[in-house]
Amino acid sequence: MAVNKDNIKIHVANLKKNFGELEVLKDISTDVFEGEVVVVIGPSGSGKSTFLRCLNRLEDITGGTVIVDGNDITDRNIDINKVRENVGMVFQHFNLFNNLNVIDNMTLAPVKLKKCSPEEARQRAADMLAKVGLSDKAENYPVQLSGGQKQRVAIARALCMKPDIMLFDEPTSALDPEMVGEVLQVMKDLAADGMTMVIVTHEMGFAREVADRIIFMDGGYIVEEGSPEEVLMHPKEPRTIDFLNKVL
Repeated sequence: MAVNKDNIKIHVANLKKNFGELEVLKDISTDVFEGEVVVVIGPSGSGKSTFLRCLNRLEDITGGTVIVDGNDITDRNIDINKVRENVGMVFQHFNLFNNLNVIDNMTLAPVKLKKCSPEEARQRAADMLAKVGLSDKAENYPVQLSGGQKQRVAIARALCMKPDIMLFDEPTSALDPEMVGEVLQVMKDLAADGMTMVIVTHEMGFAREVADRIIFMDGGYIVEEGSPEEVLMHPKEPRTIDFLNKVL
């Protein structure tokens, strides 16, 4: 699906985030459009993960505006949990419930939050497990899965909520190298299906292949943004050039 420039899914204006005296995000403004895959890159400590966590208010927002699907999440009166139902989040460390098997991990939120019937939730979970190639693992517990399998279950679990937007926070950085490809493939398939995604990653090859737009962050600012061709192949800013020389 092509990017729909007529529909802004996430609007960020002058976003600031402080942890006490420490200013982590200094003035971030950008829009994410329907069907767009935005990949955020940059050195450790540049504010990438904090930026992502502000998009569903997992971090309190110090200043500025973040509007997700038309909902101003910086408004204290907003029902943030309602907004989050439409925003899937996949973390570095899977965050599966170890005491539940795979299918129960996946059906918990749709039944509790979206008031799905257990039968409907299980059917959706089965469909999503098939999508990530893990139909045979429905009854397994997380301890019985590899890292790559756990992360694919985490993605499938997020998809069970039928989100409009998916946020990924370094989804492959905790994986053994041979597991990375299977998780990236699932994300490529999602991109091909037209899912709106914001992805913090160090996987430059994946960024080049899948991103509609790349944002390079450093020191709490967006230093440069553009197409993969523009940012990775022809960067303009000295800081971007310096970073890419070290990682490419």
